Amino acid sequence: MLTASLILAAAALLCEALFGYPQALYRAIGHPVTWIGALIRRLDGVFNREGDSFSARKLAGCLALALLLAITGGVALALQGALQGMLTDWAGFIALALLAASLPAQRSLHEHVADVAQGLETQGLEGGRRAVSMIVGRNVAVLDEAGVARAAIESLAENFSDGVVAPLFWMAVGGLPGAVLYKAANTADSMIGHRTKRHEAFGWAAARFDDLVNLPASRLTALFLLIAASLSPGLSAREAARAIWRDASGHRSPNAGWPEAAMAGALGLKLAGPRVYGTELTQDAFMGSGRAEATAADIRKALRLYRRALVVQALALFALAALVIWRG
Repeated sequence: MLTASLILAAAALLCEALFGYPQALYRAIGHPVTWIGALIRRLDGVFNREGDSFSARKLAGCLALALLLAITGGVALALQGALQGMLTDWAGFIALALLAASLPAQRSLHEHVADVAQGLETQGLEGGRRAVSMIVGRNVAVLDEAGVARAAIESLAENFSDGVVAPLFWMAVGGLPGAVLYKAANTADSMIGHRTKRHEAFGWAAARFDDLVNLPASRLTALFLLIAASLSPGLSAREAARAIWRDASGHRSPNAGWPEAAMAGALGLKLAGPRVYGTELTQDAFMGSGRAEATAADIRKALRLYRRALVVQALALFALAALVIWRG
């Protein structure tokens, strides 16, 4: 089972790197995350009743999360079984790998962050703000050019962990169901795991569960960035390691600080810190001790580091799969 899951993760990573998720397919049928999001909105509408007490809404959120995981995990398990049972061995595996390739988002993450650099370079501050608004939830109207660049780099670091390493990790552990369960939990956190009036109680379970399932990937992501920095002229693996050791645990998220600190140290930047969401200022510790005046050129450097880290991740996954096959 572990051997098959590792091979599936390696194949899905390769397919996503080569093809991504075609826009025509997205326009025609959507994406697994949009389907999961529609289910979360439905559960939120049914179970999150504003007239209920805080504790009742917290319990309802636990029930909604359990239903979400049961439904999505059950569908993924059925799909995996059907594809493996209805088709020949190789045809079933290829179909499963193509389906699984929709879950990591290494290509789209690179494209969205590169758009921010392009926006700053060709259209100035307003172009950068428009592009970065597609990948961050903060109030971009208050960001200057350095703030836009830092936001893009922070999003690259955090989403490398959440959107690439984590789904592949859980795919390697549990096949397609493992990756789908992770994406369901992560999507629930992004939609209802906020401390707003409506979701502070109802989204508590989603937020805490997402923290738990992202623990291994956030540490792995920091390691991949650290190794990639050591292979990148002009970047500092030593400063990346120092920032991880000193700053990662100070982040308000138990996970986001690891890749953000690694990225900040490697690039010689200062990331995170206070941010504005809507009209509310959120205090957070700084990651890294470098300069705060980031530029579009720093986004380009971060993308180069990201690409090298993707290669490190792929080599680690392929080597692990080969080792398991060899031993078993």
